[in-house]
Amino acid sequence: MNFPTNVKYTSEHEWIRLEGEEAFVGITDYAQKQLGDIVFVDVPTEGETLEKGETFGSIEVVKTVSDLFLPIGGEILEVNPELEEHPELVNQDPYGKGWIIRIKPTDTAEMDELMDADSYRQTINE
Repeated sequence: MNFPTNVKYTSEHEWIRLEGEEAFVGITDYAQKQLGDIVFVDVPTEGETLEKGETFGSIEVVKTVSDLFLPIGGEILEVNPELEEHPELVNQDPYGKGWIIRIKPTDTAEMDELMDADSYRQTINE
């Protein structure tokens, strides 16, 4: 299983990577393996500003739909346009081409409350 060290993790299995004034958000390798084949990603909140922990969308697999939670507060700038035609990118490359949203954080200090790779690995191995 893949645990990149350049991202922070939530207990709900989302990751966030800060790049300058913006951040990319997706689900972890562990989450995509647990879910199975992803068939649809729905993010109706593009353009909205949400608080940390709020639901920003959902991810659909063959038998279920799971909510997606924002790791830190911010404005949803963009939904990954590739996912409309190729939701399987989340399975194939969850930390790269399978990112779900790009946000403008309202307070990057909230990142300090998230887990690093070692802490996240420990939580899923318990």
